[in-house]
Amino acid sequence: MKKDKVTIYDISKKLNISAATVSRALNNNPKISEKTRALVAKTATEMNYKQNRLAQALKNGRTNNVGVIVPYINRSFFSSVIRGIEEELTPQGYHIIICQSHEEAENEIEQLNALLNTQIDGIFMSVSKTTQNTDHIKKAMEEQTPVVFFDRKIDVEGVSSVVLDDFKAGFMATEHLIDQGCKKIAHLSGDINLEIYKNRYEGYKADLQKYDIEYKDELVINTSSKIESGMQAIDELWKLKDKPDAIFSAGDYAALGAIQELKQRGIKIPEEVCVVGFSNEPFTKYMELPITSVDQTPLMMGKIAAQVFLEQVKGDQALSIEKKVVLSPELFIRDSSSRKILNLSDGV
Repeated sequence: MKKDKVTIYDISKKLNISAATVSRALNNNPKISEKTRALVAKTATEMNYKQNRLAQALKNGRTNNVGVIVPYINRSFFSSVIRGIEEELTPQGYHIIICQSHEEAENEIEQLNALLNTQIDGIFMSVSKTTQNTDHIKKAMEEQTPVVFFDRKIDVEGVSSVVLDDFKAGFMATEHLIDQGCKKIAHLSGDINLEIYKNRYEGYKADLQKYDIEYKDELVINTSSKIESGMQAIDELWKLKDKPDAIFSAGDYAALGAIQELKQRGIKIPEEVCVVGFSNEPFTKYMELPITSVDQTPLMMGKIAAQVFLEQVKGDQALSIEKKVVLSPELFIRDSSSRKILNLSDGV
């Protein structure tokens, strides 16, 4: 048979003190002597007493739980952001509940509402690529639940965000390719409906303009974050009469697919075509041909998002602080685009 849960009344009966005294002792009330607090704590442990977290939350208005909503958990970038959030919040007594939207706005709405129903203290979110309506986010704000966007955001008044300077990242990646002598640079763009991909694309275009390189629509291919999508993009680009001499991909998986397809066609990398990816996924540096990639500093992004949240929940001004943090990208240059380094080696 299932045992009844031990209550403060069971402890009070055993110690012959009031339930109110037991409650105060368990909550370290200074009005209760240290000796009594220690005795109550010892007895509670012996009787296997478990405090009712929900009751405690209702009493002090905090559950010490926060939610994180990401498109996918199995991506290194998102798992690293979550780790950063955990490293900052766990020492503060918070617990993390992780949800996946699978890039579906309906899933995102359902997950957010489920988190709100658990009296969550805050929500960290990277919006899905299909999210357009912001009513669910506004609902969280109306319920005085702080929301912090990271990486992917959508404009909602009062919501803080921690993002990468994706425009600068796109500009930096393209400039590196031009510095390697590339003139016909194709861009595997990702879904431009998402602000991050749009900004990477705009950075790419701005850099071409800076160096007086003609922009061509046919060199921009919309891809998903999949290896197969990168392979298909090369198939499409190689049907062109004037083929590219460089690929800047808005994601590492598409860049990997592009490299695989280029190799299948016997095209030398980087001698004939340079390739740059985006995200600095762990696999990029361990490939037989290591891939140049833009790092998004995910661990730092998670830590800063958590710090922004902690600022928001201090005192009575939980939602009065709105911060917009923009992080600088870093380009890790490797063999897939290092044409100049290769030439120097050949001359030795």
